[in-house]
Amino acid sequence: MDKTIDVHGMTVDMARRAIERFIAECDSSVTRIVIVHGFQHGDALRRMIQSPNGIRSKRIRNKRFTKNRGETIYELY
Repeated sequence: MDKTIDVHGMTVDMARRAIERFIAECDSSVTRIVIVHGFQHGDALRRMIQSPNGIRSKRIRNKRFTKNRGETIYELY
């Protein structure tokens, strides 16, 4: 099952906390989350979300970068 979180307009710290909380609240049936971060107003959110240490969660198995530069997909355990 997929879930989506939109972090447009958030600061890097706000987005980090929101995403970590979102992942923690997902039950085991959620195997992928789509993070919509946008790309037109700077790329600080994208860099944080796509960096190896940006989001701390043991559930993240893989990060996928799509052709849509405004979203990133996390595959979860």
